[in-house]
Amino acid sequence: MSSEHDHAHCGCGHDHGPKHIYIYSPSSAVRDKAAFRRGVKRLQALGHEVEIDTDALAQHTRFAGDDATRLAAIHRAAASGADVALISRGGYGLTRILPGIDYAAVARAIEKGTRFVGISDFTAFQNAVLAQTGAITWAGPALGADFGVPEGPDDIMEACFDDLLTGHGEGAGWRMPKERRAADAPEAPLPEFEIEGCTLWGGNLAVLTSLVGTPYLPQVEGGILFVEDVNEHPYRVERMLTQLLHAGVLARQKALLLGQFTNYKLAPHDKGYKLQSVVDWLRGQIGIPVLTGLPYGHVATKVLLPVGATVELSVQGRDALIYWGH
Repeated sequence: MSSEHDHAHCGCGHDHGPKHIYIYSPSSAVRDKAAFRRGVKRLQALGHEVEIDTDALAQHTRFAGDDATRLAAIHRAAASGADVALISRGGYGLTRILPGIDYAAVARAIEKGTRFVGISDFTAFQNAVLAQTGAITWAGPALGADFGVPEGPDDIMEACFDDLLTGHGEGAGWRMPKERRAADAPEAPLPEFEIEGCTLWGGNLAVLTSLVGTPYLPQVEGGILFVEDVNEHPYRVERMLTQLLHAGVLARQKALLLGQFTNYKLAPHDKGYKLQSVVDWLRGQIGIPVLTGLPYGHVATKVLLPVGATVELSVQGRDALIYWGH
């Protein structure tokens, strides 16, 4: 577990019997079959009943089956009665099939207790479900990248997943990193505030930005927006945040939480421009708190977050806590 997330934590659930977990592939084709198998075995070793969708390993060019195949997989997941519907992986593929999803069926499944869990490309599904039905889904792990890693799943992620399964998840806390400020940036006092009764929403920044101007971007007023990304240089991150800014999305929120932005390389051309530069610039554009270090993204140590739930956010200095347990 990486040191910057030593302070990430969830509630404290314990095993209350086996759960039914449905594995399906709504986005990219599964290329790492070994990770897929390891993930299934890992969940089975935890005592869960794992049901694998008939087309979970389908392939059609880069996708896990053609559009109709992946839509059918989503609808089978909704009809499965599973405790959790967990994606095999992200990648790309959901935005193109959003119009074909039976949102009423998904909302009924959620009402009956199925938790839809995923990350990355799954952001499209989660925000579309929220926009169309108001139902809650969970930002969290994927089968291969999180449960199928050779060294085994991250302890915190697994504890958070267990909390979800046992119904004990009440919140997620973390310690924000110390920020290295530019010489000309004003020294910010350590914040202390509470925000109550806000809708938590967001996910992968690139996918979220692709939903602007469509019926699949939730119109959240006074929300708490969280974003993360992978393989995106800071200037691209800034460009996407700028789109949300100019589209009026950021002005309608009460706080912006920045998760993990990973796997990019700065170039000589940047001349000191880095992710912190983006954060500093953004804070000058919007009058809401911009918090960093949320333990969520394309990283091993990730908390699970309820997309669409009403939450409270408490910040004391560098310590932040989102809770939804009451």
